[in-house]
Amino acid sequence: MPERKTPREILAAAGALDKDIIAVSLHGRTVDLHTPIAATVSELKPIRATSPEGLAVIRHSTAHVMADAVQRLFPGTKVTIGPAIDDGFYYDFDKPGSGFTDEDLRAIEQAMLAVVKADSPFRRVTVTRDEAKRMFGAMGETYKGEIIDAIPEGEEISLYKHGAGPSEWVDVCEGPHVPSTGWLKAIKLTHVAGAYWRGDERNPMLQRIYGTAFPTAEALEEHLRLLEQARQRDHRKLGKELELFLFDEVAPAMPFFLPRGAFIYQRMVDYVRGLYSRYGYDEVITPQVFDPELFRTSGHLGHYNDNMYRLWTEDLLEKHPDGAKLRPGLQAEAFALKPMNCPSHCVIFGSKRRSYRELPWRMADFGRLHRYERGGVVHGLARVRSFAQDDAHIFCTREQVAGEITSFIALLHEVYRAFQFEKIDIKLATRPPADKRLGSDAEWDQSERALSEGLDRAGLKYEIAPGEGAFYGPKIEFHVHDALKRSWQLGTIQYDPNMPERFNLSYVGEDGKDHRPIMLHRAIFGSIERFFGVYIEHSGGNFPTWLAPKQAIVLTVSEKSDAYARQVVDRLRGAGLRLEADLSSDKLGAKIRNARLLRYPYMLVVGPKEAEADSVGVRSRDAGELGAMKVDELAARLLSESRPPAEGRADQGVH
Repeated sequence: MPERKTPREILAAAGALDKDIIAVSLHGRTVDLHTPIAATVSELKPIRATSPEGLAVIRHSTAHVMADAVQRLFPGTKVTIGPAIDDGFYYDFDKPGSGFTDEDLRAIEQAMLAVVKADSPFRRVTVTRDEAKRMFGAMGETYKGEIIDAIPEGEEISLYKHGAGPSEWVDVCEGPHVPSTGWLKAIKLTHVAGAYWRGDERNPMLQRIYGTAFPTAEALEEHLRLLEQARQRDHRKLGKELELFLFDEVAPAMPFFLPRGAFIYQRMVDYVRGLYSRYGYDEVITPQVFDPELFRTSGHLGHYNDNMYRLWTEDLLEKHPDGAKLRPGLQAEAFALKPMNCPSHCVIFGSKRRSYRELPWRMADFGRLHRYERGGVVHGLARVRSFAQDDAHIFCTREQVAGEITSFIALLHEVYRAFQFEKIDIKLATRPPADKRLGSDAEWDQSERALSEGLDRAGLKYEIAPGEGAFYGPKIEFHVHDALKRSWQLGTIQYDPNMPERFNLSYVGEDGKDHRPIMLHRAIFGSIERFFGVYIEHSGGNFPTWLAPKQAIVLTVSEKSDAYARQVVDRLRGAGLRLEADLSSDKLGAKIRNARLLRYPYMLVVGPKEAEADSVGVRSRDAGELGAMKVDELAARLLSESRPPAEGRADQGVH
């Protein structure tokens, strides 16, 4: 058996250890520096503190230190799980009495700093299942008992400890961790939220403390600066301030779009719709209510049942003193609101005999969708129960798949450029576990190969997301980075050989025989509501002239200029521009402040001097003071900015 040494010992012996190395990667698995392994230095890939993998190690270790501090300050608190996440970490606690306050967070931070200052080594030990159960049972850590029970038989159970004597803290954990608590240089607890144990509302409500950690104080300060910007740009906050949308309990988690928000929403839809003719899409309109048998055929009923809304009509109900009930013998799934468009598009494709000459057929649909999301996960426009997608399904031959992916990616990049999303990461999400997918391994091999060939043909770099595909096929995911350096998964294209099979779809090939089409599910915005929310935060509510609900506001110096202001508004509206006037009795300074709050692209100041010169004083939100400008000159400027960025570009040919 090969000699087992720690990665620290292996790297040090080879002269390859330096102070920035926090862990190593061994055959794709992250291992901390103090866990004995059987490996050579050539097999180890150093992980540095500033890398994404290194940050995850730092944050996981900080979560342990936080849990230690919480239990020191609040005896009787039980711990559950504490993972690293994209921008920090969290730990869930079952705390007796009331929840954690802001004052508690400050006290916990101070206790964490004391643990860090002690520079206690993290130590890994392995135990049997019975030993772990007895130890945590004696500690009263009931949640840890459930976690241990969930570890598969035969899998190693490891504990991580830090501290010594009465101050020793231990958790069941697979690691990895930093060498010692002293490696944690920059820590901040951010907020508290409620979370059900195991994410199930039937389980106890826990207190989740969120925090973050970085290898340097400077990196933490930059992160906190971005967090503050994120709070200021929160789409729920700006949605209210800019009068874009609202929510009401009469329709939980279903947004009401107000006139300004509805304009932007429709402008987004119209922009994508305007590209469809160039990219060869046909738009359809499909019903919202279906017999559930449709979703049983598609396979959604078995995989999506808990997220579907049901409907009944009066003739299916009988009245009882305690309320209406379904008539005896009737199924409880009389009708279903559609949660997705794909089954109805299969109905359209299968409505008549089709020829290979019709393929590829790109079928688009902006239909309204409804999905029941649990109350604990709905969040502003990011997760709603009523929404629409810029949805489309492409029916094509296997040979056409790569070309269709290339064309779709060109369309997607054109749209993202228009909304000023510059950085895009691409992931190929492959097959989920066998019990959570349709189709054979051979079909999945072919499906995954087709998507990778499409990406290669487009010349794009991508990473693999194992097991993240849909139940019916693999998918390509497009993750955009916003102005605050956050990543959002928006667009997707999915390869589906299964639904055409389940709906028995076919086309007549050149050989006169029936062939099964491939179905590509694709969206660029994804949910339009979610994209809108992301875009509000990306732009900070500073919508460009082509998208802004009102492109300019006319501000009068005094009531003496009201008549001229109305004339300017009428002339510019007549030219096809969107604007309004503030003719209130407020002073000009107050009018300017109010206009800035609503983020108009342009403010047009008029007084006697401007009226005499047939001009306006122009202030641009983005470029600052532009000075006096003739009304016709301003109209030409605004009209040139009223077209979406791609319109009129010489390089926009047919794809």
